[in-house]
Amino acid sequence: MNGVEALIVAGDWTDPERAKVTLGEYAERWIRERPGLRPRTVELYRWLLRKHVLPYIGGVELRKLSAATFRQWRADRLEAGVSASVLAKCYRLLRGILNTAVDPDAIITKNPCKIAGAEKESPEERPLVTVAQVFQIAEKMPDRFAAMVLLAAFGSLRFGEVIALRRCDLAKDVSWVRVSRSFVEVPGKGVVAGPPKSRAGVRTVILPDAIRGEIVAHLKKFVQPEQEALLFTLEKSGAPVRRPNFAQRTKWTETVTKLGLKGVHFHDLRHAGNVWASKAGMSTRDLMARMGHDDIRAALIYQRATSDADRIIADRLSKLVEEHREKPAE
Repeated sequence: MNGVEALIVAGDWTDPERAKVTLGEYAERWIRERPGLRPRTVELYRWLLRKHVLPYIGGVELRKLSAATFRQWRADRLEAGVSASVLAKCYRLLRGILNTAVDPDAIITKNPCKIAGAEKESPEERPLVTVAQVFQIAEKMPDRFAAMVLLAAFGSLRFGEVIALRRCDLAKDVSWVRVSRSFVEVPGKGVVAGPPKSRAGVRTVILPDAIRGEIVAHLKKFVQPEQEALLFTLEKSGAPVRRPNFAQRTKWTETVTKLGLKGVHFHDLRHAGNVWASKAGMSTRDLMARMGHDDIRAALIYQRATSDADRIIADRLSKLVEEHREKPAE
């Protein structure tokens, strides 16, 4: 029995011709063959590959990939200034792609992604804005976008969740907001409505009384009467808000920098709201439900969380607002 026959008998033989496919070609096929991926996930995967992988090792055939290939690629990218966090995302994606190449595709016999710890990333320390600073940001926004800031912070909402809200998603007395969908931007398709980031993302969030006045005023001034009308649209076209046009129209970077909050992103509003809610003294279970945390355990917890607990969180947030909100000069 020769070497090839022995491999076939052992179930370890792979067709060398199939392994001549390049990493770039196989990665694109891998993404296309996963129709269940969320549009935003597909966008992220393609961006990671296009920006950090394909220009450097995308043309290498799968059969020629080795552990040394990935060690050198990672070292070069780190030296070029790419963050360890971004490279961890790239590495996890590459490992997943090549796991499929091993099994079930049987194109290669083993996965060459073997860098210990390369898949781990430490979450970046984000700035924490105060209640007063949130209102300062809101006051500097164009009027039609001020309520976005308040809902993101005091409702713990993601950007895509905020821009997808409709009139029918708010209680008539604006005591709560229902999150049932999220807008994502897909290249070539524009803004597309999809489910929230996770099953736990479908939730109802009680709003603090202290911000209801601003939300009611926004509804009267900027939102059409139809129940399906979006809460936030562009002033002339009535089109949905997108990240680029939001940043441009609000001059976000310039605005927060002038307020002494350089580096603060829109998502940091949600982060701040989560921190405030945790300080309200609620259990992890109830807090996770309010956040719509993207973890399967949080989803199970959400199903058991009570609206009474969220009402308490909202009431305590209201007290926090009244304590720290800047009073107008008399």
